[in-house]
Amino acid sequence: MIGLLLTIAQISGGILLGLATLDKWDGESNFFNKIAGVLAPFQTFIGVALVVLPILKFSLIGIVSILGGILLLTHVFGKVPALESSLRKLSSKLMPFKAIIGIAILVLGILRLF
Repeated sequence: MIGLLLTIAQISGGILLGLATLDKWDGESNFFNKIAGVLAPFQTFIGVALVVLPILKFSLIGIVSILGGILLLTHVFGKVPALESSLRKLSSKLMPFKAIIGIAILVLGILRLF
């Protein structure tokens, strides 16, 4: 069950994080923009799933999911004052790799389906 939830979170998070690159590949159909529009309200839940689920089912691949989760949770770091500064620093260091992490998570999620 955890594996299926993680797969769904990886695919969803990968689309949200890799949207800039996916949109270029998509062309005029805006397929990924439409999906991202539906997923955007669930960004916090997807981010939490990408951080928590790999910890429960630890693997080396899970580290990529955790990094993606941290990027998706950047907007809620202010609600955790004790960790805010550390989490924001980590997030800002990861931000240049946002699309790469997003595409990696998306590919890992799709591969987990097989």
